[in-house]
Amino acid sequence: MSKLYIVPTPIGNLEDISLRALRVLREADMILAEDTRTTAVLLHHFDITTPMRSHHKFNEHATAQRVAEEVLGGQTIALVSDAGTPGISDPGFLLVRTCLEVGVEVESLPGATAFVPALLQSGFPCDRFCFEGFLPQKKGRTSRLAVLADEPRTMIFYESPFRIVRLLEQLAELLGGEREVSVSRELTKKFEETRRGTVAEVLEHFRQHIPKGEFVVIVKGYVK
Repeated sequence: MSKLYIVPTPIGNLEDISLRALRVLREADMILAEDTRTTAVLLHHFDITTPMRSHHKFNEHATAQRVAEEVLGGQTIALVSDAGTPGISDPGFLLVRTCLEVGVEVESLPGATAFVPALLQSGFPCDRFCFEGFLPQKKGRTSRLAVLADEPRTMIFYESPFRIVRLLEQLAELLGGEREVSVSRELTKKFEETRRGTVAEVLEHFRQHIPKGEFVVIVKGYVK
């Protein structure tokens, strides 16, 4: 039966893709890719020739209904993002919702998500956590962090290399420079690095070393 598959792809190391994900990508009628150029590298590496089409945050509102109708018409479609699991700080939610509303079966494969290894190697409690993803770049950023100052659960943020210092500065201001953090970058890649310590300590490190790569910031929850 035709369906929409949500297919996680590696966040860096291509060996992290599952055998099942490779099978689904080979057998699908179409792959929806956040950036076809990025996904083409993965497909070429594993000799997969399935046709691709772009599906990203700038066109998903216009194309979600069309995709749902294609699946209803008998096609099996796989959705991937540039890295990790679609829908986790990447396009995916709108398409899944649209498909479910019209009766399309949706199946999500387990697989790579950047925050999981970062959380597990932080050393902070991971039985309960608060995933915040990317904070607003401008409006609402400070107010959101202020709300989280008393959050007792471990908190998870995604950040770019261009704003990581700013984020750490805001954490120091609003949560305190002594709050413990674990900051991971380039997960699963050659230059993977995790810096642990207080916000003040990690901030000083990245003030002295040019930030490179995508970041996952794990913040220890508030303790009374």
